[in-house]
Amino acid sequence: MKLLIWAMVGGALGSGARHLVNIGFGRWLGMGFPWWTLFVNVSGSFLMGVLIEAFALKFQGSHELRTFLATGVLGEYTTFSAFSMDFAHLMQRHDYLPAGLYLAGSVTVSILALYAGLWLTRWALT
Repeated sequence: MKLLIWAMVGGALGSGARHLVNIGFGRWLGMGFPWWTLFVNVSGSFLMGVLIEAFALKFQGSHELRTFLATGVLGEYTTFSAFSMDFAHLMQRHDYLPAGLYLAGSVTVSILALYAGLWLTRWALT
């Protein structure tokens, strides 16, 4: 039960951060392309790489802390359900090139960001 509470508290913070990114990017870049979801998926994947590698190499985070940060904060901050919805919206508008670039960019760059987070943290902590 304690881990559930940690995940929920972290999730509240992560979803709040995501909401602020959504608003900020929408105002900054407009609503024509889902930059906000691309940003949270890439930055969240990078942060997950940093977090996991830091716990593996240097810091002995408790199960509660890992649940709070990885499952809670980053789990709510990033979301591929919003990604799927944004992709479908682009396809419905017949914006096939942006939809394809969004699909490839979200998946590829997020995975590369995770590896960059792993590598950067390994480099910084060893």
